[in-house]
Amino acid sequence: MHTNPNAELDVSFSKRRHSKEEFSRLGDALIESKVRPNLTPADKDKFVAIDIESGEYELDKSEMKAVSRLRKRISDPQIWLVHVSLGYLHRFGGHGLRGRS
Repeated sequence: MHTNPNAELDVSFSKRRHSKEEFSRLGDALIESKVRPNLTPADKDKFVAIDIESGEYELDKSEMKAVSRLRKRISDPQIWLVHVSLGYLHRFGGHGLRGRS
């Protein structure tokens, strides 16, 4: 696990335990079954960070805050991130970030 000691939020990265395809399939299914039915109009500008293994999730206008709160509750989560109204999706993690400034 990689942690940036200078980061404001706890945004350590987990190693992916699922293929990209499985990660996407599980993330999309959980968003549709667990999150979307509970969304309100007040959630339209928020991000959903969901652990694809437990189904636990957090909502926040800041993707970093949603991820940080989820990491505080779930040990080594596998996080899928969705913007509620824009609908773009991505895995939150360190894959491909090494060597970038």
